[in-house]
Amino acid sequence: MTGHGGRGGGRARGPERDSAPGGHWLPGEQILWRYRDHAPGLGGGVHICRPVTVVRDTDELLAVWMAPGTECVKPVLADGTPVHEEPLATRYTAPRTTVRSRWFGAGVLKLARPGEPWSVWLFWEHGWRFKSWYVNLEEPRSRWSGGIDSEDHFLDISVYPDRTWKWRDEDEFAQAQRSGLMDGDQARRVQDAGRAAVELIKAWGPPFCDGWQDWRPDPAWGVPALPEDWDRTPAHMTS
Repeated sequence: MTGHGGRGGGRARGPERDSAPGGHWLPGEQILWRYRDHAPGLGGGVHICRPVTVVRDTDELLAVWMAPGTECVKPVLADGTPVHEEPLATRYTAPRTTVRSRWFGAGVLKLARPGEPWSVWLFWEHGWRFKSWYVNLEEPRSRWSGGIDSEDHFLDISVYPDRTWKWRDEDEFAQAQRSGLMDGDQARRVQDAGRAAVELIKAWGPPFCDGWQDWRPDPAWGVPALPEDWDRTPAHMTS
């Protein structure tokens, strides 16, 4: 997967431009990768928004690049305290709001296959030393004219270059259930998805075997801007 991801000078999709059924974004286009909130403080609205550049979009895979320095939206507690600093017992019940914040550190490549209940993220150290894959368990993504929406399922898996792996955020997954953000049936579905992801890792199937760690972004790409209407409601939702 070496070489550049596509054309530079990406153009953002506006809310008036709906993706036709079966249509795809072009390499270099800029879209939003968003997550809806579970917690009562935001009432199910978008609480994470990351402008990204499309690397590849086909019937089999959506690959996007989040560049270093990208302005994103993230949740914080109502007083501005970072969410991870709140004690676990009240982390998902304390009132929240959102803030704009820059993504510091190296960029992130995100890979998602349609209908799959997770996405796979690739992380590098500065200087392009590959660090790890990250399996983010989540609701299969809904596509709309300006990007994709999903809902995070708390439980995650880190995968390392030597093919070892480990569960992440098991405590948050358990607390989300205790806080009523996820019922028993949904929790079992998430656990089933996690086990399926582990089987894929053990078999070293795609995308782990596909060489994405050698991919590099097109140097002509700029850093996508965070639009003022980052939380706009999608005009149309498709699975």
